Amino acid sequence: MTQTLSRRNFLASASVPLLAQTAPRRNALFISTDDLNNRFSAYGDPVVRTPNIDRIAASGVRFDRAYCQFPLCSPSRTSMMTGLAPDTTKVYDLKTHFRANIPNVVTMSQHFQNNGYFAARVGKIYHYGNPGQIGTDGLDDPPSWNAKVNPIGIDKTKEEPLLTNYTPGRGIGSAVAYYASPASDEQHTDGIVAEEVIRLMEQRQKEPFFLGAGFYKPHVPWIAPSKYFDRVPMDKVKLVPFEEWEMTIAPKWAYSTNPAHWGMTEKQRLEAMRAYFAAILFLDAQVGKVLDALNRLKLASNTSIVFWSDHGYQLGEHGQWMKQTVFEPSARCPLIIGGAGVKARGKASGRTVECLDIYPTLSQLCGLPGAPANLHGKSLLPLLDNPAAPWDRPAITQVRRAAQGKIIDGYSLRTERYRYSMWDAG
Repeated sequence: MTQTLSRRNFLASASVPLLAQTAPRRNALFISTDDLNNRFSAYGDPVVRTPNIDRIAASGVRFDRAYCQFPLCSPSRTSMMTGLAPDTTKVYDLKTHFRANIPNVVTMSQHFQNNGYFAARVGKIYHYGNPGQIGTDGLDDPPSWNAKVNPIGIDKTKEEPLLTNYTPGRGIGSAVAYYASPASDEQHTDGIVAEEVIRLMEQRQKEPFFLGAGFYKPHVPWIAPSKYFDRVPMDKVKLVPFEEWEMTIAPKWAYSTNPAHWGMTEKQRLEAMRAYFAAILFLDAQVGKVLDALNRLKLASNTSIVFWSDHGYQLGEHGQWMKQTVFEPSARCPLIIGGAGVKARGKASGRTVECLDIYPTLSQLCGLPGAPANLHGKSLLPLLDNPAAPWDRPAITQVRRAAQGKIIDGYSLRTERYRYSMWDAG
């Protein structure tokens, strides 16, 4: 049964070649975030006000039904950068490098390099452990970049021992833990990401570039300057509705948080949500610095912008926290494409799209010839012209469990109206 669920087999009949590459050569600013769900103002949230991410949405199209391929950092990021689904990359965990399985693949940023672009990343574009491997290369892909920067801030070097942790026994990278820091934005890792991206823009402003701004927030631990916590009033934070029977309506493999909420009290859940929202506000401020620099350097009119998260994030839906399920809040992720070349401004698209679509979209938007012919996604350019344009492609998200020596695969098929999930080939 698993074979029949192969993405290549399922969508083979829907494969459509890219539209002609006729757009002018534009810069690409790729803003990547880690564990960001859709709970911010660009998507209508009244509590988490993100004026800078909202600026990107005002300059382009917000995709309301965008879905990742695998709600875990490395598989998702690998799929997005290679344009290939997980069952092709064979990356299902946080340790396997895709070139062990597909050594000659041309990644998205390599494609830009092949067209004469300077390609660089600051921070996390491919996977590395957050926060454990901050400041290192992690599971990076050297051929993808002409230059790289691995920032490390006070949140990693000094503040981790000060965390409040509601899930003791879990590793810090998967614990519900937070700290309201007295340090400035610029001392934190994501503050350094913004500064280094700006430095690269200043240095390379006279040549075409692909810049990956790899922000680490709002991944746990939620360490952010205290002023951002102050901007989230506790009385505005509301628990996600939950009933115990929700833990029994799907196969046991569907759940990654057990017991529900990891046993946190309601007060702890509220404080955790507030910390998550504070981390989003901190992230938004750093995005604003990058956008301001783009305008100051007079690059905005010729730069296409992608704002993206590697997957969603659960805050108690069905009793689940974080990711690694195919429930909607985990599989769904923010995707906003704006800036140069986007005709529809300040619009939302309700079409079902995938992170796999980013590679062919940016290639076409920036006018690059020679995109790989085997990309699994489809250019979103028609939806950037008309967000309501006809579109009949579904989204496929998958996860994998290992239990008692057995591999359990879960697949979920999403259309504009339905989600159909299937576990263990039956």
